[in-house]
Amino acid sequence: MAKKTEISVEEKLRALFDLQIIDSRIDEIRNVRGELPLEVEDLENEINGMDEKLKKLTAELSDFDLGIKENKNIIESANGLIVKYAEKLKNVRNNREYNSIVKEEEYQQLEIQLAEKKIRELKAQIEQKKETIELLNERLTDKKDHLSAKKNELGEIMQETEKEEALLISQSKTFEQKIDDRLIVAYKRIRRSVKNGLAIVPIERGASGGSHFTIPPQIQMEIASRQKVITDEYSGRILVDAELAKEEHEKINKMIKSL
Repeated sequence: MAKKTEISVEEKLRALFDLQIIDSRIDEIRNVRGELPLEVEDLENEINGMDEKLKKLTAELSDFDLGIKENKNIIESANGLIVKYAEKLKNVRNNREYNSIVKEEEYQQLEIQLAEKKIRELKAQIEQKKETIELLNERLTDKKDHLSAKKNELGEIMQETEKEEALLISQSKTFEQKIDDRLIVAYKRIRRSVKNGLAIVPIERGASGGSHFTIPPQIQMEIASRQKVITDEYSGRILVDAELAKEEHEKINKMIKSL
């Protein structure tokens, strides 16, 4: 890795504040997207789950249809046997043979009754499954419409901001290269610890930006001299004077507009 060129404290502060402006703009862009990417992902997962459930229900319908077909075959086979038994009864030679045929006939009648009962149960289950499938399809259509709307919304935002974000990320990395590693580590640590991600702020009305704690005049003079890196004892943020902040805002805003 190439060694970073040594620069003055003021140049470090300017580079660091430039980096903050760029990173804050990236934060703004991502906040505009908000939870949309996660919402889209959740909807896609939910739709995939519903599709899988529909496949399972459709497979169960096929199984029920097969069950009905099998039981109809049982009925057809049993009826065929009953016809044969009826013919045999015409030629019985004794009571024993008669009773045996009658029992077989009764058994086939029971088989028919059982098969008919199973068919009725399967048909009832089919109706229930069809109702479930119909409701699930309606929900699936709504979810897909919702997903389409969310994707369009996200697509529009991405189209507006994706190029700018990529360029800003590239600029952020460029500015990082100007600052020594120790300062970058501190900057990133502070950014993670504060809600708005502001690790370096200007003095505003005698206090650090966003704070109500007044900074002593002597410290304000030291900050304005730009001879060393000074942090706010209350928030831990790095401090710069208002004039430097104004100059860097104008410079970076001009750069962003030109991207």
